[in-house]
Amino acid sequence: MTSTTRQLHLNAFVMSNGHHEAAWRHPDVQPSDALTLQHYVRIAQTAERGKLDSIFFADGVALPKNVAFNGHSAFEPLTLLAAIAAVTEHVGLIATASTTYNEPYHLARKFASLDHLSGGRAGWNIVTSAGQDEARNFNLDKRPDHSLRYERASEFLDVATALWDSWADDAVIADQASGVYADSEAISPIDHQGKHFQVRGPLNIRRPVQGYPLLVQAGSSESGKEFAARTAEAVFTAQQTLKEGQGFYRDLKSRLTTYGRSPDDLLVLPGISPIIGRTEAEAKEREAQLNGLINPAYGLAQLSSMLDTDLTHAALDEPLPDVGNATEGNQSRFDLVVGLARRESLTLRQLIERLAGGRGHRVIAGTPTQIADSIEEWFTEGAADGFNIMPPTLPGGLDDFVDLVVPELQRRELFRTEYTGRTLREHYGLPRPADRNSSNDKETAA
Repeated sequence: MTSTTRQLHLNAFVMSNGHHEAAWRHPDVQPSDALTLQHYVRIAQTAERGKLDSIFFADGVALPKNVAFNGHSAFEPLTLLAAIAAVTEHVGLIATASTTYNEPYHLARKFASLDHLSGGRAGWNIVTSAGQDEARNFNLDKRPDHSLRYERASEFLDVATALWDSWADDAVIADQASGVYADSEAISPIDHQGKHFQVRGPLNIRRPVQGYPLLVQAGSSESGKEFAARTAEAVFTAQQTLKEGQGFYRDLKSRLTTYGRSPDDLLVLPGISPIIGRTEAEAKEREAQLNGLINPAYGLAQLSSMLDTDLTHAALDEPLPDVGNATEGNQSRFDLVVGLARRESLTLRQLIERLAGGRGHRVIAGTPTQIADSIEEWFTEGAADGFNIMPPTLPGGLDDFVDLVVPELQRRELFRTEYTGRTLREHYGLPRPADRNSSNDKETAA
């Protein structure tokens, strides 16, 4: 049994029918369930039963081109998580929201609302939106350049945090006898005037329970890593090998000192898609069954999106053609996919199969012990603080992980057996941001 005081952090990344691109065709999956609230309630309650830190919903604001070949149910995640908050007590609730196609005021208000409604369990996955079709849904001919998107994101987050801080923690008095509800001196405009935003404030809802929702980031490009080092508290990333994971982990953690932060202020959670069998042969059989349901046309469309290049008519049994060296889209995923194809000399058909389970995230097919071994190795060898669990099918894939892998991690004393806090920040072992405007702080400063 492993003995350690450092504990894993586990997030369940929820995607309608599951993360394998053919999940909706699997006989254990009912595709229509993804249009029901109860489907997601069951998943959230399973995650809570397993004592997972959080669940996470990604989001995009355009219909995928390849919807003809895959189930698609993209509920707006903040709306969905507000409903889930009512039927869960502990598990954290993380939603993606774009800084490119939103305004700081209304996102700050929405996340503050979710944090209050859930008792302090909200998290924001901050994205800059790499898709061209998303831009065309928001009055633009094309997406803004990569560097400009991150420049806007940086200012966006500065405005959002200022809005959350526009109410001091002790601003609400609610004295029924005197008739005084709030101390107006403890509620202040932010008067932000910047390159991208002009926002007066204050926010029209009090400071979140957690001070700020947990701030998550998922970009692994140079701009993404620098943005994460300055602002993020957890990072979702895709890494294929232990060596790559260790390199990313060291690189990202080393950048924090520039911003006056400690390496412990940011958690790195690589994505893994576990295909679980009670024997290794059973796990491999399950993987083969899923891969046998792949539609090559869908795979080519997915690959075209990842690489920002039209490959829909490319020859499946030929190597990846020249796609250039960079993209204005998702740069880190572009590098990962091209690197994988070149390193292993994969044909397009083989590459599609390798990506089908997790779009570049690591897929592990094995027994609960083998999956726990891999998780422990990355955790103890400096490649991860925890993992973004991406079940290949839902709800069954998460049931398997919670029922079979989590007990093995608990047996090794790597993962909690009970929640010890109520807020998402407490689950992740991260501090609540200081209240910069409380009357107590002002008196101390004076």
